[in-house]
Amino acid sequence: MVPDVFFLLSQHTFCRRCALTSDKCPVDAAKLTVVVNNIAVAEQIGELFIHCKYGCRSTASGAGEASASNTTVAGKPGPFEVDPLGCPFTIKLSTRKEHEVSCDYRPVRCPNNPSCPPLLTMNLEAHLKECEHIKCPHSKYGCTFIGNQDTHETHLEVCKFEGLKEFLQQTDDRFHEMQLALSQKDQDIAFLRSMLGKLSEKLDQLEKNLELKFDVLDENQSKLSEDLMEFRRDASMLNDELSHINARLNMGILGSYDPQQIFKCKGTFVGHQGPVWCLCVYSTGDLLFSGSSDKTIKVWDTCTTYKCQKTLEGHDGIVLALCIQGNRLYSGSADCTIIVWDIQTLQKVNTIRAHDNPVCTLVSSHNMLFSGSLKAIKVWDIVGTELKLKKELTGLNHWVRALVASQNHLYSGSYQTIKNWDIFSFQELCT
Repeated sequence: MVPDVFFLLSQHTFCRRCALTSDKCPVDAAKLTVVVNNIAVAEQIGELFIHCKYGCRSTASGAGEASASNTTVAGKPGPFEVDPLGCPFTIKLSTRKEHEVSCDYRPVRCPNNPSCPPLLTMNLEAHLKECEHIKCPHSKYGCTFIGNQDTHETHLEVCKFEGLKEFLQQTDDRFHEMQLALSQKDQDIAFLRSMLGKLSEKLDQLEKNLELKFDVLDENQSKLSEDLMEFRRDASMLNDELSHINARLNMGILGSYDPQQIFKCKGTFVGHQGPVWCLCVYSTGDLLFSGSSDKTIKVWDTCTTYKCQKTLEGHDGIVLALCIQGNRLYSGSADCTIIVWDIQTLQKVNTIRAHDNPVCTLVSSHNMLFSGSLKAIKVWDIVGTELKLKKELTGLNHWVRALVASQNHLYSGSYQTIKNWDIFSFQELCT
């Protein structure tokens, strides 16, 4: 291989060792700011002919001894001479490495036994025919045979491992695959440990930030308590003034508009065992339906008792949406189903698997029911107690959590987006 030759900014050329040991030119001590390969000189050097290193010997060594092990005390090569018993070839410096790899005079070791005497490449094949240290190819599985080439062939005919070589090879291949898989798992574990360490650091930082925020929260809570007490005093004063005004009006022309009577709570509906997710009122106004995390729908009397008239059970998940069309109540749930209920009998009349994900919202219009879920809106034809899929609207970016229908349009709300659809052609009009 041709040595690296560098051309310096100072117009001088040196080898790598001389050029890169200092930041100054070895000749005129000029500061080196640009160092590039001198391709022209390198090509000229590569055309020089040299003796193969396996055809040379040190003048300090005996005839036939290898020169590679002879150096001076200073660690530098001593003088060399042509070895008449070595490689007779001269080659170009640029092709030196290629020649030395395939040179017949290159010293090698017997692959069967390191104790065999050193050999030249040209003599290796003849040695292998006579070598008495040939091991059985199945020695790694436990075969102890060692012999020459003739006995080796005879041994293979009776070797108990020879008949199993395909199985043994398959086992080795499988073992290698498992080692690769294990190595990959080790890398994955190391990566996860690294991520765990980073997450631990973030958690520590979050805990510190949380402590600071708690301190701020305590201060704010004290201030809010003071503000709340002041607000209550003001509210008490306003209430006294309002009572005084009502008394002066003596239930006159403004008496029917008493704010305390207008905004007074008329009743409280209590009965669900979890958060209420959706509400729906029947057209007559005397029934209120509520869906909850407790997987039930409750029917409330809104006129007199404000008590639960019936609990509708049928869903296996949170009841997320309610919708009324005619005398039918439609409920959508996290169990991905829509249930059809008869409002007159308050009985379940049909259940359909509507989506692959929770049904988040429902709306009806023009004898059609629209259901929203993850990145999809389905349009159902309402035929008696049946729901027949008419169309599926796609192209949405996230959960469809809100639907509303007008005479000619359907509006859908998802993550940061509201889409407008033609309610008859189901084409998207604008976003």
